[in-house]
Amino acid sequence: MNKRRGFLKTLGIGSGAVALGGPISTLFAANNSEFSFDGDNNTINRGEFLLKTEAYAKVTYNVDVCVVGGGMSGICAALAAARNGQKVLLMQDRSRLGGNASSEIRMHISGASQLKQVWRETGILEELVLTEAVTNPQRSYEMWDFVLYDKIVSEPNITLLLDTAFYDAEVSNNTIKKIWGICSPTEEISEITATYFTDCTGDGSLAAKTGAKCMRGREAKSTFNESLAVDVADQKTMGNSILFMAQPHEEEMPYTPPSWARKYTTKDFVHRNIGSYEYGYWWLELGGAIDIISDGQQNRHDLLATLFGVWDYIKNSGNHPESANWALSWVGMIPGKRESRRIVGPYIMKQQDVQAATLFEDRVAYGGWPLDDHPPGGMDSTGDVPYVSIPLKEPYSIPFRSLFSANIENLLFAGRNISVSHVALSSTRVMATCATLGQAVGTAMAYCLNHKLTPHSLATTAEEMFKFQQLLLKQDQAILGIRNEDENDLAKNAKVKSSSETQDGTASKIIDGINRDIADGKVHQWRASLEGGSQWIELSWKKAVTLNHIQLTFDTGLDRFLRMSPQDWVYNDQVRGPQPETIASYTIEAETSNGAKKIIEVENNFLRLASHTFDDLKVKALRITVSKTHGDKLARLFEVRCYRENQI
Repeated sequence: MNKRRGFLKTLGIGSGAVALGGPISTLFAANNSEFSFDGDNNTINRGEFLLKTEAYAKVTYNVDVCVVGGGMSGICAALAAARNGQKVLLMQDRSRLGGNASSEIRMHISGASQLKQVWRETGILEELVLTEAVTNPQRSYEMWDFVLYDKIVSEPNITLLLDTAFYDAEVSNNTIKKIWGICSPTEEISEITATYFTDCTGDGSLAAKTGAKCMRGREAKSTFNESLAVDVADQKTMGNSILFMAQPHEEEMPYTPPSWARKYTTKDFVHRNIGSYEYGYWWLELGGAIDIISDGQQNRHDLLATLFGVWDYIKNSGNHPESANWALSWVGMIPGKRESRRIVGPYIMKQQDVQAATLFEDRVAYGGWPLDDHPPGGMDSTGDVPYVSIPLKEPYSIPFRSLFSANIENLLFAGRNISVSHVALSSTRVMATCATLGQAVGTAMAYCLNHKLTPHSLATTAEEMFKFQQLLLKQDQAILGIRNEDENDLAKNAKVKSSSETQDGTASKIIDGINRDIADGKVHQWRASLEGGSQWIELSWKKAVTLNHIQLTFDTGLDRFLRMSPQDWVYNDQVRGPQPETIASYTIEAETSNGAKKIIEVENNFLRLASHTFDDLKVKALRITVSKTHGDKLARLFEVRCYRENQI
């Protein structure tokens, strides 16, 4: 509350509610007295007490960017817009951030790592998962929630409204003017005015309410000439899943299901594998044949009936005697959604774009999950296979034109509700991909505001799109086939040398324009052995340059999975904690007219992207000395960038 009110005061925003100076506990502490109420005299003794008498009072906000939906796409959109200088409001209808990845649903974040190559998503998502791996060794889902919460509330440009559901909007001349949200716990109605709005609800709720063009269901083969589409179009979708967790005990743990649990027999699991019991099962899926949104309450009950019925079968059928000592420890109450509305943008991605890896001119992100379609019946049709998965050979690009509305001028979107066909959605819907889409639209809104552009003009103006892609790349959003050509990066004009280097990891690689492995058979990083002690790499200029910003990109093992999961086996190929390849300790020295000067000293770094800002400094050379990694014998550095100012 303090932060929100302070933000309102800073912006000069009015409120229809009683304006409290701070939480009541703060008022009491300020007076160093305890609260006491004299009922006979109807007075307050020894302390201040402000009574809010108006239920559901209106609070107004005026920001640059409003993001509706606090899942992985919404989090990344809000952080990207805020870090690029915009005042952002993030509205989330739950008490926790993360959406399908949160402790309330517990689906792991998947994406292009499924290709088992080098395509783990970077940018803001990489920052989040690296932070979780280091700060949450106990693998607590609730602590993952707080990694997300900490990142959002620590960003001064973001106002976070939790437990606040969007419910209405005002639109004029194809432009959203304001929207409204309601928060039952605080009895407030929020009225938000913004220049840009982003629909990260997953369901496309904001888009539907504002009159944006939307689509739902499965298109026919003839619609987009997609071989994997159905013969006749329908309104069916993939269903929702509900998850559970279980754990073993020292003694037998009997189980009696509720009377309304469904009953299953051996034949129901011919196509559905009952594996380990600690986490399961994604195929507990229902709802594709109903309206997945409006019928959601019934869908949840049916999913719970399915879950308890499956657990009853495991425990009591006699076919799984090893389950005797196992008991449920957690049952989800919020279904994880795969598909509902999709919002129509200027371009609708199709099956062909995914499989042929179309390289769009306005590409801003990439995907790599298989074309993974689930039949609508789910557990209502156990005789059918629960999914059809078509693996991909390589990642594919996603165009910016699929991330903003075709008819509402200031509406952008990210997540599973983007402008794609049903078949293409079966790949783009996964959360790692959605997170990169969020970073793309968050950065795009900031870019449009800073350069007085519309999303349409950004998408269709080659020069602006080039600059925008360069900004995304600078902020560690990988884009297929795009390398660093930033004219403001002074490192590109430097001469590079090092204390030592490997044959393939030469010093010059830090300015080759590629800041990660890209499966081209080449090394794009400086490498030097640390077995004999510290190593250094140096950039020098013929003429002294003025700098105030240095950016380093480290190796964090992008060929591995890195994700939170309740399943033990998922961690077999992961490193919980800092990644061994990552440079942990380093210093940066500047050679100035007054001699060498240490300007940066870092211990225990674990992030991939490190940005250092300082006062203007005229330098002839910079020396980065690496003293320690988190276990690797090589110092590994992908890129060094140098700037006079952090331009947007």
